[in-house]
Amino acid sequence: MNDAHLHLAFNHLPVIIPIVGLLIMIGGVLLKSDVIKRTAYAVFILGGLATIPAFTTGEGAEEIAEHLPGVTHHIIHEHEEVAETFALLSYLLGGISLIGLWANWKKKSLSTVSTYLTLVLGILVIVTARKTATTGGEVRHTEIRDGYSFSEDSEHHEEDSEHKE
Repeated sequence: MNDAHLHLAFNHLPVIIPIVGLLIMIGGVLLKSDVIKRTAYAVFILGGLATIPAFTTGEGAEEIAEHLPGVTHHIIHEHEEVAETFALLSYLLGGISLIGLWANWKKKSLSTVSTYLTLVLGILVIVTARKTATTGGEVRHTEIRDGYSFSEDSEHHEEDSEHKE
């Protein structure tokens, strides 16, 4: 298992976990349940922690991907820039969730503020996660890149078929 494989194995968790956390937190707010809110905080903390291996394996994946056909420095660089922002926001969400978990558990007045702050930050993390996942996918999936044309892909497929005969 090389660094690119590890990166692909880890990178889905920090994208999916905040979505789950946000849904749980919305449920906690609607049901006015501190237990559900604490569960959401724990999920957001897990999401922040899951970001660590996804982010740290990125450099090794870059070293492999930059030598693959069709992969440009620009595509990798764009993903890297968005991923850095995503990682920082994900860590921040995890940290604020840790404070929110403590405040909720201890019944501090900060609890209400932290609930709504995690909701807003959770949405921001999910939006950034989508952009990070899309730019990461574009590294190898040419069909999701801007300007992709089905007709171009069909022409390449026909050329490949002719070479096999």
